[in-house]
Amino acid sequence: MQVFKDLNTIKQFQNSVITIGTFDGVHIGHREIIHKIISAAKDIHGESVIVTFYPHPRQIIEPTKPIFNLNTLNEKLELLQTLGVDNVIVVPFSREFSEMEAEDYAENFLIKKFNPKIIVFGYDHKFGRDRKGDIHLLKSIASKYKIQVEEISAQTINNLKISSTKIRSFLSEGKVDEANALLGYHYTLSGLVIKGDQIGRTLGFPTANMHFDDSTKLIPADGVYVVKVFLKNIEGDLYGLLSIGNRPTFNKTEKRIEVYILNFDKTIYGEEIKIEFLHFIRPDKKFNSAYELILAMNTDKKFAEDFIISNKS
Repeated sequence: MQVFKDLNTIKQFQNSVITIGTFDGVHIGHREIIHKIISAAKDIHGESVIVTFYPHPRQIIEPTKPIFNLNTLNEKLELLQTLGVDNVIVVPFSREFSEMEAEDYAENFLIKKFNPKIIVFGYDHKFGRDRKGDIHLLKSIASKYKIQVEEISAQTINNLKISSTKIRSFLSEGKVDEANALLGYHYTLSGLVIKGDQIGRTLGFPTANMHFDDSTKLIPADGVYVVKVFLKNIEGDLYGLLSIGNRPTFNKTEKRIEVYILNFDKTIYGEEIKIEFLHFIRPDKKFNSAYELILAMNTDKKFAEDFIISNKS
């Protein structure tokens, strides 16, 4: 997969089949569109092209209403690569770009820059200044160039329309099972292991504190989760209990994200760590004593062990 992050350096595409969007989450609905462009490109001996944006357009258009992303840019690119996309163009989204008129966007940006034979649009996709452009405008302009335009209908699971907004809502409520179902994979967080207060060690549950560089990445609701853990150079499956919260039992106020890795005793400070959310156990809460917290953590551990055994394929 070729990645282009500068519109001035993109190559001349041949028989391209393109789609455009933010693709935050690369969820099941997005994948329907992506599979379509890959298949169509093979049929015409061309190449699949995804045009996406960074940062998220809403961060530029509505800066007072922050949006948290389901993927970092690197995570998005990794997901797109696993799907077999030929080319990804990462458009630096700016206020100036957002003010491009819809007609200009369709003709001079989409058509003349990417030389498409087919353009595939997601359900209800809008483009251009004030989101005035739609599939009807695009079809009228594309017809002059004999370009085919196709629209993919909304994808649903259990009568619930799949959208990045719905997935964000689920994660913000701790509903990782529902979010994972719409994503088509387990929601992930990646970061570096840093040294914390080592409170967990005194309780018999030593934890790895996670640090993140990307402040726009969505952190799920405070609470305790069953997670799968990935560390470089460590073979075999690792699982753990991930805690997100302020550690209210100890009157702390700073939010921490820390994972207790089951059956693991290696020192991993400074190492990269990735976790996948498998299941929500309980909300974060203040216990009356450290002893009560230890009892709860033992209960969490037993739940996690049983969950892992019952869900292993």
